[in-house]
Amino acid sequence: MLLVLLSLAAICRSALPREPTIRCGPETGPSPEWMVQHTLTPGDLRDLQVELVKTSVATEEFSILMNISWILRADASIRFLKATKICVSGKNNMNLYSCVRCNYTEAFQSQTRPSGGKWTFSYVGFPVELSTVYFIGAHNIPNANMNEDSPSLSVTFTSPGCVNHVMKYKKQCVEAGSLWDPNITACRKNESMVEVNFTTHPLGNSYMVLIRRDRRLGSSKVQENKLTRTSVAISVDEESEGAIVELTPYLYTCNSDCIRRKGTVVLCSETGAPSPPDGNSWLPLLLVLLVATWVLAVGIYLTWRQGRSTKTSFPVTTTLLPLVKVLVVYPSEICFHHTVCSFTDFLQNDCRSEVILEKWQKKKIAEMGPVQWLTAQKHAADRVVFLLPSDVPTLCDSACGHSEGSTRENSQELFPLAFNLFCSDFSSQTHLHKYLVVYLGGADLKGDYNALSVCPQYHLMKDATAFHTELLKTTQSLSMKKRSQACHGGCSPW
Repeated sequence: MLLVLLSLAAICRSALPREPTIRCGPETGPSPEWMVQHTLTPGDLRDLQVELVKTSVATEEFSILMNISWILRADASIRFLKATKICVSGKNNMNLYSCVRCNYTEAFQSQTRPSGGKWTFSYVGFPVELSTVYFIGAHNIPNANMNEDSPSLSVTFTSPGCVNHVMKYKKQCVEAGSLWDPNITACRKNESMVEVNFTTHPLGNSYMVLIRRDRRLGSSKVQENKLTRTSVAISVDEESEGAIVELTPYLYTCNSDCIRRKGTVVLCSETGAPSPPDGNSWLPLLLVLLVATWVLAVGIYLTWRQGRSTKTSFPVTTTLLPLVKVLVVYPSEICFHHTVCSFTDFLQNDCRSEVILEKWQKKKIAEMGPVQWLTAQKHAADRVVFLLPSDVPTLCDSACGHSEGSTRENSQELFPLAFNLFCSDFSSQTHLHKYLVVYLGGADLKGDYNALSVCPQYHLMKDATAFHTELLKTTQSLSMKKRSQACHGGCSPW
């Protein structure tokens, strides 16, 4: 009976069309389809957006790239769509021009996703320079025929400077002091003197400290060539409380073009020493000291008695290990309720893990966008598990309790996106230990995910003990401050 049910499930699965994903690569020159006459061609894109993302290149070094996302127009011409080509050029720089072609892995069978949403895709690439105007154009392939209007969509994107929360990690910005925190404090000592304290930069040699309001009130130059906390007193010629303190560093890497920092002058707190007691106040002071000494003695005695009683009455309790935060990503063909939930219960109940699943954080993904959400979860998680299906098909719709909302709305997008986003870490031994591959059966890596072969791999349940031991290593290295409450609600959303 079980074999019959499994066969029926396999037939049902094979009958369902696979949803398209994208495979992107560079394409120089015109697309081959442009040279062919087409009877029907797809329309233009519905929307095109650009944002910045930070990716790790090496230890303490980052690359700033464009995250380009687009939405397909929901009309009948989507059935003829094969690829989308994106080209980026920099203003006033003809050498800054490159294109990428994103082929769709499957033909589109419907104008919208089975879940009802619009077809949305994204590509992370194209390095970004500081304060540069970019023109991003995109069009669908096949192109319009010669001498016909070619539908396309373009946007202009201006990259920010080093003060931006993403661009500040660029190497050029770091060398200009974007990550430097001088912790400026400034207070008015009196009507004509302001004291300014700040932390110097390890690559600096001199600093200009300027106090101004509507005009310059005073300034001073500080010479310091090592990392330290320094103080300088500056004479001012008028009321300085509330004035602006502007700190200009002169670093070896940027000289006079370094990032300036600002602070505000406040009134110094009074820290004068207390006056000595007169000859008539010694008796009350002595009584206070005697009472304090008696209270201290009683407290020490009671503490000793309590500690002795506790030691003889109660055994020593065992300290629980902290929870391991595990981000689980899985491809669309995995049944969520049958397979993913079973694996999640195993992590929570047997491996003391706090599980992060995209299906439980749909609202956050919608607010942040999939790339930003994945980047945030990657940094928050202690381990990232790529969950791969078994060779034997699972009975998803009947055995898993198929219902509205149980379809795989987001996994088909997040798995390849997570793979491409985290792929750069696989070549670094520093980050490789964070990733694990778990097979639910005897499947092997194939297709476009062969890069996962460098990660530790486990077959459940055959390697359950080894997998549990690997996660236990993580719990032993975590600080107790990272302890958080595990999800005890089975497969209920957070």
